[in-house]
Amino acid sequence: MRWMVVNGEMFAALLVEHTVLSILPTLIGLLVAVPLGTALRSRPRARTLAVIVAGVVFTIPSLALFVVIPGLIGTRILDPVNVVLALSMYSLALLVRSVLDSLDAVPGAVRDAARAMGYTPLRRLFSVDLPVAVPVLIPALRVVAVTNVSLVSVGAVIGIGGLGSLFTAGYQRSYPDQVLAGIIGTVALALLIDRLLALAGRSLTRWRRTGAAAP
Repeated sequence: MRWMVVNGEMFAALLVEHTVLSILPTLIGLLVAVPLGTALRSRPRARTLAVIVAGVVFTIPSLALFVVIPGLIGTRILDPVNVVLALSMYSLALLVRSVLDSLDAVPGAVRDAARAMGYTPLRRLFSVDLPVAVPVLIPALRVVAVTNVSLVSVGAVIGIGGLGSLFTAGYQRSYPDQVLAGIIGTVALALLIDRLLALAGRSLTRWRRTGAAAP
């Protein structure tokens, strides 16, 4: 704890970096997974293939991706884009199946009612399907976000890891207080993001509590 107090400015900068590297891939994964899941939902063969590919992608070690990506897209080894891209791939791999499951959870009667009211497919997606799918999707999004907070630390091995750099620096210097600062910051960030997403989920599903309270 003493290291955090003495080096508050450095800790804050690393915390901000860690936060950006964690949240950005989560958002990218979600923005890609939603339209992809929507497109795959009614295509059984393509859906099965996508789920299989997603499972394979998630088995690839994160450190391997951090090292390989620069050679594939021509970035520098210390470019934060490598971490963002790798974690976006993991986020997409986890979320695409969750998006499919959450859309499957929307009752057919609800879709039929929206169709009878003249909703276009796009309007039905944003006005009906996604709002009803939120209770299933939010827990998956929380898992992805917390996983990314943890995986960002691995990037410290190649020089980009936010709070993870405190682990490597503290270990090299045999300075456990610095390692402890990294652990505390990482855990606190994961808990904060998880809580914010939980609150967002509650806010977006007020209709469930209203419906439960109705006579």
